[in-house]
Amino acid sequence: MQSSAAHSLRCLAVLCFAGLLSGIVSADTIYLKNGRKIAATHVTMENGQVTYETSAGFLSLPVSIVDHVVREAAPLDSTAGTAADRAANLPIAPPSAELAPSADPAAGSAVRDGSLDLNLLSKLESEANANPTPTSIQRVIAAESAAAQFEISVGDFKQAAAHYDVGLRFNPDSVPLLLETAYLHLRRSEYSAALNLLDRARRIEPDSPDAAKLSGWAYYGLNRVADAVNEWKRAQSLKPDPEVQHALEKAERDAEEEAGYREGETTHFRLRYNGEAAPDLARDVLQTLEKEFDEISSTLNYVPPEQIGVVLYTNQTFTDITRAPSWSGALNDGRIRVPVEGLSSMTAELARVLKHELTHSFVGQKTNGHCPVWLQEGLAQYMEGKRSRTNAGALISAYENHMDFSLGSYETSWLNLPRDIAGNAYAWSLATVEAMLTAGTMDDMSRILDRLSAGSTAEDAIHATLHDSYADLNQFTVNYLRKAYY
Repeated sequence: MQSSAAHSLRCLAVLCFAGLLSGIVSADTIYLKNGRKIAATHVTMENGQVTYETSAGFLSLPVSIVDHVVREAAPLDSTAGTAADRAANLPIAPPSAELAPSADPAAGSAVRDGSLDLNLLSKLESEANANPTPTSIQRVIAAESAAAQFEISVGDFKQAAAHYDVGLRFNPDSVPLLLETAYLHLRRSEYSAALNLLDRARRIEPDSPDAAKLSGWAYYGLNRVADAVNEWKRAQSLKPDPEVQHALEKAERDAEEEAGYREGETTHFRLRYNGEAAPDLARDVLQTLEKEFDEISSTLNYVPPEQIGVVLYTNQTFTDITRAPSWSGALNDGRIRVPVEGLSSMTAELARVLKHELTHSFVGQKTNGHCPVWLQEGLAQYMEGKRSRTNAGALISAYENHMDFSLGSYETSWLNLPRDIAGNAYAWSLATVEAMLTAGTMDDMSRILDRLSAGSTAEDAIHATLHDSYADLNQFTVNYLRKAYY
């Protein structure tokens, strides 16, 4: 039976939601000999290789650099859930046209004892530059590709793309290299860079289903929904794919609804709105977002690489298009979607909602989609100006009455939560972020987000920065609430 505190929490007004999923929640942890850890699922060992799955797809490492693997009882998959849950996020799967494994010894020598042999990579590159024979080029591509796969396995997509770029310099017409590099840019929300590589791949191999599929992701990220629809239709005609079909159906709903929408654009935003929204309101929305962009960018030490899409709806259209739960008053699934029916100019409440959703855009992109939902929502509420004063007593009482505020269970999507449970999750997430920022600084928070971007689990990232486990953080949060508000 829930306490009266829990009943009080039901009264929370839940207005905003990030439709960003947090990727795969690991059931296994691979410990490398150099001390690094990889969160993964479906870990297998065969033929001298450890094969595993992360948000980057199926990867492998030489067994010689692995110390041990810790397996948990059962995997948790954040892609599970209702159809509405899955519809709120468009996952990017890696291309199926994988690079062929290289038999060249350089590929196996590029990674030694859990780290890259940078001297070998530099030597091979110098040799290929000085004497670009087929053999020297094959060796440098094999080594750089192995290095890229290693960087992907530890979550460093930026360095992985740099290694693939070296390979492309020596073989610019390699479609698998182009696709792999484009995929990494997509993971980093660098849609224009990805599209440039995909255009080249399509010129070389016009009927590549992977090029069409990934081009759809790039166009969707650039808010060019009609172009995304065309590419995904082409991909389906070349090679039917359930994932592409799901993305296509969502994009078609968007394209149909937005066909008659007006547009507005600023340096950092591309806005679409229907005729029910006044042009003055659209202008106010863009001006407000630009102001908030600078503040959030400075606070989180991050600048999104592309324009952020914003769509203004009537209330009913918002529900029909997003398939969001009834308690959600706004959504961010890569684009900021806000119902504005009845408004003709900016209000304090709308400005607050916009800042909340814009924070989701920053955090989602800064972490490459690896931020747990509780941290996303806690940060978004904190940035919009909310604090825990009105909920502190109810939270303390609920905690003392053994209500389970499990941060681990709050990591994945909340879209299928009932209103009262969602209210609890929002309140506790805000209180936890407040407590974290009391223990540290916003710079510490930025470092936590950077660790998440590199593939660290949320609890590990927090422990490395604040030296707290989830259990420690829960107790610290209650102590903070008592001290701050009582």
